Amino acid sequence: MGFDALPLVVENAVISGSMTLWVGGLALAVLLTLSAFFSSSEIAMFSLPNHRVEPLVEEGRRGARSLKRLKDDPHRLLMTILVGNNIVNVAMSSLATGLLAYYGFQQGTAVAIATFGVTAVVLLFGEAAPKSYAVENAESWALRIARPLRASGYVLSPLVITFDYLTRLVNKVTGGRTAVEDSYITRSEIKDVITTGERAGVIEEDEREMLQRILRFNNTIAKEIMTPRLDMTAVSIDAPLEEALTTCVQDSHTRLPVYEGSLDNVVGVVSVDDLVREHVYGERDDLSLQDLLEPTLHVPESKNADELLTEMREQRVPMVIVIDEFGTTEGLITMEDMVEEIVGEILEGEETQPIVRIDENEVLVQGEVNIEDANEAIGVQLPEGEEFETIAGFVFNRAGRLVEEGEEITYDSVALRVEDVENTRIKEVRVRKTDDLVEEGEEIHGNDRGSA
Repeated sequence: MGFDALPLVVENAVISGSMTLWVGGLALAVLLTLSAFFSSSEIAMFSLPNHRVEPLVEEGRRGARSLKRLKDDPHRLLMTILVGNNIVNVAMSSLATGLLAYYGFQQGTAVAIATFGVTAVVLLFGEAAPKSYAVENAESWALRIARPLRASGYVLSPLVITFDYLTRLVNKVTGGRTAVEDSYITRSEIKDVITTGERAGVIEEDEREMLQRILRFNNTIAKEIMTPRLDMTAVSIDAPLEEALTTCVQDSHTRLPVYEGSLDNVVGVVSVDDLVREHVYGERDDLSLQDLLEPTLHVPESKNADELLTEMREQRVPMVIVIDEFGTTEGLITMEDMVEEIVGEILEGEETQPIVRIDENEVLVQGEVNIEDANEAIGVQLPEGEEFETIAGFVFNRAGRLVEEGEEITYDSVALRVEDVENTRIKEVRVRKTDDLVEEGEEIHGNDRGSA
């Protein structure tokens, strides 16, 4: 080769090197874009709640049908994203290493620069930034990338199917799950939405309380709702109609349980409507309570409230009797009790509020109030036990004995002062948040009598 041809060779080499640089740089840019696409797809697809997909399809939004097909098989969707993302990132690292080696870097140096350089670029432009955007725009971005992502699934299907099979095989050997568990929507998420809605002013406080009671209702048992045996008003089956009617009027009841022998043998229910009709307009003088009895249900104290409400509605029973494991009558539940569990206390006549707020750190609570309701009212965490569900039960359990008016029990950062006792029953307790923390156990103080 002559000296005249040398400039041409150099020029061709420069052009070739420049072309390699431009093509390599363009390829790296495309791969980085694909990395951002797959990374943001993962966040958008799995951040979008399932319950939003159907409304999007019904609205006819572009990409909604593809989105639904992808969400219907979350394991395949995840495998597509993982396969695509890994192929792109590995290709980017390999290409960068090749370019550096082409331009004269030693192999070790080229690998090190490519590894750390590509990692930094991918973390910033292929992971952090795209995922941040996808979190803030999950719905719109999921709709936009649904079709390209489905197309990617078809292109990568041989690898996706292979790794899907291998993943299921490994999970089978290790005992792991073979599918992505993605609940439609959890109760916890609903509660969070309700709380957020109240803070944002979309939901009123009373609406929030009702919605939370509805969610709690399914986990409530009969024992937590019932009117206890000591507060029951009942009448013997041998009593005359006039006595039963007088009892209903005096105690402001529309129905009375009727027992035979003792309260542990409730045989039915009698209504004040029937008593008044027969007493005023009845033509028979020999009519007895037996003739006016309505059937009732006997349910265990552990009966789920949701199931019980269904039974009461289906069988049209307005009152049920709650019994313990020995068949002893523990209390009764009316349909009104069920409704109150959802809408709150329905007060009649001279009835007082079960929880009266003194200030944000102190409330007066009736003894039969459920611990969970008291906790919610004042924002504390008094524990529930197997033996008790009420504030009175909590006080008795902690004291380990009968208590008197004026005694105070301190549990952690909560002080409970007994305000009213009737015979052996705690009628009212003052619950107050304190600044003093009791590390273990509790302290019991007698009123003007020193420590108990």
